[in-house]
Amino acid sequence: MPTILEVRSLNVRVNGRLLLGDVNLAVERGDAVLVLGPNGAGKTVLLKALLGLLPHEGHLAWTPSSLRIGYVPQRVDVDVHLPLCGRNLLEAKAALLGLERPAIDSALERAGIGWDLMEGPIGHLSGGQFQKILIAFALLGDPEVLMLDEPTTGLDEPSAENIYDLLRRLRVGGVTVILVSHDLGLAYHFATKVLCLSTVALCFGAPDQALTPATLKALYGVRYEGASESLRSGRV
Repeated sequence: MPTILEVRSLNVRVNGRLLLGDVNLAVERGDAVLVLGPNGAGKTVLLKALLGLLPHEGHLAWTPSSLRIGYVPQRVDVDVHLPLCGRNLLEAKAALLGLERPAIDSALERAGIGWDLMEGPIGHLSGGQFQKILIAFALLGDPEVLMLDEPTTGLDEPSAENIYDLLRRLRVGGVTVILVSHDLGLAYHFATKVLCLSTVALCFGAPDQALTPATLKALYGVRYEGASESLRSGRV
């Protein structure tokens, strides 16, 4: 598969403070990249740098440069009293992109939700339902890459697994996924590559190469013996 993202010696500083350092990675079309690390490790900073929202040092190149990218942020706070429904969000974005109703229908279908969910007030939706609307919003415009920042935070296990199933289907449909998560099990049940961050990048590669006991200890301060077997079985 062709390489669509190449990053070499990437550093991000804000007011002279290093937020992210020495990141090197190559993402191929169709990859599912899992970004792991403790809180404050620079995971969100990385996504914002990849989106061009933060200045950076080093080499960062998307190929082609016109690649369509969708983004689901970590947290979106919505006033429960706001008279807004999911349909309003998608129709507003469609208007900005010059897209018609069929494009909205396609995004909803790929996100696995129907128009009935789009008509109710956003403040009345469950966390999982609202997260699916955000994913549909990101899918509008038919992105080739989807970046998600901890999309299952605050969701119960069935709702979280529902989101992961959706991401698996999108990958089968040809979407490259870059996912920030604390779920180590995704390394073997979803990801093709893993990037481990602790302000500086610790490693990048296939799960078996990246998730060594030494790396996990550096990330979380706990030594995981038999990490690969535990992660594959879902015991970690």
